[in-house]
Amino acid sequence: MIRFEDVTKEYPDGTRAVNRLNLTVNRGEFVCLIGPSGCGKTTTLKMVNRLVEPTSGRIYVDGKDVMHQDPVRLRRSIAYVIQQIGLFPHMTIAENIALVPRLLGWDAERRRRRVDELLALVDLDPEVYRNRYPRELSGGQQQRVGVLRALAAEPDLILMDEPFGALDPITRESLQDELKKLQARLHKTILFVTHDMDEALKLADRIVLMKDGEIVQDGSPEDLLRSPANDFVATFIGRDRLAAAASSLPVSDLMIRRPVTAGPERGLAEAIQLMRQKRVDSVVVVDGDNRLLGVVTARDIQQAPREARTLEELMRAEPAWVDPGAPVSEALQRMFVERLDHLPVVDPDGRLVGLITRTTLVDLLSRGGWPQSGQGGAA
Repeated sequence: MIRFEDVTKEYPDGTRAVNRLNLTVNRGEFVCLIGPSGCGKTTTLKMVNRLVEPTSGRIYVDGKDVMHQDPVRLRRSIAYVIQQIGLFPHMTIAENIALVPRLLGWDAERRRRRVDELLALVDLDPEVYRNRYPRELSGGQQQRVGVLRALAAEPDLILMDEPFGALDPITRESLQDELKKLQARLHKTILFVTHDMDEALKLADRIVLMKDGEIVQDGSPEDLLRSPANDFVATFIGRDRLAAAASSLPVSDLMIRRPVTAGPERGLAEAIQLMRQKRVDSVVVVDGDNRLLGVVTARDIQQAPREARTLEELMRAEPAWVDPGAPVSEALQRMFVERLDHLPVVDPDGRLVGLITRTTLVDLLSRGGWPQSGQGGAA
């Protein structure tokens, strides 16, 4: 639907607002551009409808180069919603919503039907609101009307530049919910600029995080939460959000998938040698069918009574474990309450499938990053 190819915007003083941007927004996709002030996100948005023109590169909308199109026609075909919605005070709500359809030559009856349909879509009774003026509406209602005006001519593409930024938190959240519902029903292509990471995480199919005119990371909200590309991304997302996301991450995504194991008959000296060789401080004790029997640490062996000879003699009678589908928060709680450094992950058949370690959890939360599924160091 939208394609940026090596797009650069440079101003006369040499400042580059956007630098060699390559980005594709697919039809029906909701993409949020986000980043610190001056990162180029609004400039990127405005280049799509030629409110700002690129210095170099190409921008295509529906396969057509925007620079080869009449800018007025282009803008009438693309909805544009901004923070200061700019309803015309001397026009009724119906007249404001029907403005672009009227410019496109729609007849009066078709415009009336479209206005009533849209008002009903956001629970504004057409009989009540159709003939009111903007001054008779609250800020949130005015912003709703602004969104409806953008939708009136049935555009395939909608550009939104911080549309809810000036609203109070309650109204803002309500309108975010409205937009999410509308998108689920209408499947428009939306390019949305925001500085609010919570808003981006809530609304977007994809988040494009920018810095200094370039893309730092492009991915789903889940991608950014699980695998921030670098410290800038992790800091911008916020450690608190990353930690909160960790609480719902399944244990299977974090566990070490090939923990060091040994049979119960293994001697203690052999076990210590195995730990040194694998550079770990514990072994998971399993039977011949890989069923969990216990965990023995190097400390357990150091503190073992002199007569102890095998791992079986040092194991807990009923070792703690966690299911692979359990959330990480459950593993954290279990390890904290029972003062465990290691927690085996066991499937419904009782077989060992992985290991959660205190070191892995602490490293995860302190870095604010996410290992890729199946990664992890030794125990």
